[in-house]
Order: sequence, then C-alpha cells, then structure tokens
Amino acid sequence: MRYWDASALVPLVVAEPDSELVRTWLSEDDQIVTWAWSRTEITSAIERRARDGSLSRHQRREALRRFEAFAESWDEVTELLAVRSRANALLARHPLRAADAGQLGAALLIHEQLAGTLTFVCLDHRLSTAAELESLRVML
Repeated sequence: MRYWDASALVPLVVAEPDSELVRTWLSEDDQIVTWAWSRTEITSAIERRARDGSLSRHQRREALRRFEAFAESWDEVTELLAVRSRANALLARHPLRAADAGQLGAALLIHEQLAGTLTFVCLDHRLSTAAELESLRVML
C-alpha cells in the first residue's frame, strides 16, 4: 500500500515535469490512500496555476473535472484528532509546514494500523526527508 502526498497527486491531474514518473508509480500500485485535506491542497494547486496564467479557463475546468473524478477512486484518512496529535509532534521534530505535518501525520496513522511497511509517495524533498526519518519507505 502507498500513501500519496498531494505533491505527488497534483502531477496526475495537471501536466508537470514529474507527471510521467508518478503515472508509472500509480501503474505499479493503483491503491491510493491520502489525507482528506489533499483535496484542498490539489484544488489550491489548480487554482494557483489558473491565477498565474499557466492554465487557461478551459484547462482549469478540465483539471478540476479530472481531479474530482480521480478523487473518487482513492481512500482518505479522516481521523482529524489522531492526525493532528501526530502532526503537532512532527512539527517539533522536523522543519515542516502545517499541511505537510498533517500529511505525514496521516501517513504515520495508516502505517501504525498496517502490519507491513507503508510507502510514502511524495515529491517534496523536505517532507520526504522527514518521512524517512520517521521510518517510512519513500518513493524517489
């Protein structure tokens, strides 16, 4: 099983240099688990690209449509209090932003619930480093 951070999900919705790489990862294991807040992070990424002009209005609408359909296929971690307590502890140990600590907190919650090793799929270097330090296997 793989936990997908929003940074790795965005290239599946909008064209980015790493889109082919993450599509390959997805083809190897298409079961996606992510934090419920990932939907907000991905929407933010799409809207930011529309505001800065890298997506036209039509491309924005298509990206949002693809994203909504794609999001129906994954599982979401929704246990806010459990994620928050882990995220707060992570902020004391790693130089993370709040949303990134939430992503890693959600991944650690799933990791604790599984008997095997969880792979963390992430394109953010700082978050990937923190995940490795927390004993998660990271897709690079």
